[in-house]
Amino acid sequence: MGDKIRVTVWNEGRHEKTNATVKKVYPKGMHKAIADYLKTQPDMTVRTATLDDPDHGLTDKVIHTTDVLLWWGHMAHHEVRDDIVDKVHQRVLDGMGIICLHSAHFSKIFRKLMGSGCGLKWREAGEKERLWVVRPGHPIVEGIGEYIELPHTEMYGEIFDIPQPDELIFISWFQGGEVFRSGCCWQRGAGKVFYFRPGHETFPIYYDEKIRMVLANAVRWAKPVKSFAPYTTHYQPLEPLPASE
Repeated sequence: MGDKIRVTVWNEGRHEKTNATVKKVYPKGMHKAIADYLKTQPDMTVRTATLDDPDHGLTDKVIHTTDVLLWWGHMAHHEVRDDIVDKVHQRVLDGMGIICLHSAHFSKIFRKLMGSGCGLKWREAGEKERLWVVRPGHPIVEGIGEYIELPHTEMYGEIFDIPQPDELIFISWFQGGEVFRSGCCWQRGAGKVFYFRPGHETFPIYYDEKIRMVLANAVRWAKPVKSFAPYTTHYQPLEPLPASE
């Protein structure tokens, strides 16, 4: 099959340690639930990292041997070291894909990649969400159908303070009436960025079959394109240049 996609699933990992409800839903952490599914994909090799690991689990070696990074954070965005964020940011510009999940909209790395505040409306009421596919045929929604329905979730609503997505994949409708751009793609340098909204910590969303399919599809979409790299060196002309006077 060729080289496997090297995936790192990063999770803040704090809610599972401090909240009994979250611990019941994700006893080994959200990163473990996501990673366990991705490990079933024959074209991927998967590892995990958390905020409390040395260097947040994102050593230079890990960062430079990751093709696609999945990122979940919420209550401790401010604890992520700026130097680690800078290294991840540069790696994205150099070609690594990144998938930012749910409340990672407010993470340092996502805000740095977007260059905006990334604020939004929110409400915790356990209401129904329907994610409508608005880009059928896109690799991220392969096998998904017209929509994904989640019976209970946290609401995120517009206006979402992000740059206009290069591609809009999902729009969510919530039972309370709001809508939200729930699946957005961007190119940053040589790297691909996907923001995917579902994933509140108190609901078993990362066990949903279609949500897991989206994550696997997104990893394949976001993997580096090896033929594309920024040109950063002095370049010789392709044709002879006239002699300077």
